[in-house]
Amino acid sequence: MRWAWTWSGCCFGYWIDDDLWTYRGKHIGRCINNDIYAPSGRYIGELMGDSRLITNKSKAGRAGPLFVPTRARGLEQRLPDDTGNVFYKGYGDFPHPDEL
Repeated sequence: MRWAWTWSGCCFGYWIDDDLWTYRGKHIGRCINNDIYAPSGRYIGELMGDSRLITNKSKAGRAGPLFVPTRARGLEQRLPDDTGNVFYKGYGDFPHPDEL
């Protein structure tokens, strides 16, 4: 398990292999070639570096493979928020865990 933060520094959750989970234990995404897709196949963002999540606005209409999310894991643990980064042109913050 490795932790992930949004580009603005919010502790989002964690990775188990290529699957992204919120810190509350909800399976919300799968990473394919650094792009992250929701179970519906909708693009929701991408992985920058080893632990930061960001959204490329030009990829908003992309679709990837569908998947069935694994049932929730009862983690309910959260690491502290981190320092945010300056956004690149054409990018926005990854959705907050409560929005997914």
